[in-house]
Amino acid sequence: MATPFKEWSKLERYGWEILPHPAHSLDLAPSDFHLFGPLKRHLGGMAFETEDDLISELRNWFDNLDVDFFRVGINSLLSRWQKWIHLRGDYVEK
Repeated sequence: MATPFKEWSKLERYGWEILPHPAHSLDLAPSDFHLFGPLKRHLGGMAFETEDDLISELRNWFDNLDVDFFRVGINSLLSRWQKWIHLRGDYVEK
């Protein structure tokens, strides 16, 4: 599978399959990924004069995250995918 972002090649390098996001699945919304809360807290109150300054800060933050941070996030997606599959894409349990 061709990846639209060069960063995704890192996932492929570790043998992780990149799955498409199911349309309209609230359980699997990318915005709910565990990355965004910590990232928002890290950037809170910061101001950047240039886009390059922001990019530099983001790269620094990502480079200093422990591998377990990503492992926990990816593993939580696995359980959410399994729930989505079990419910046959109906994200509202009945």
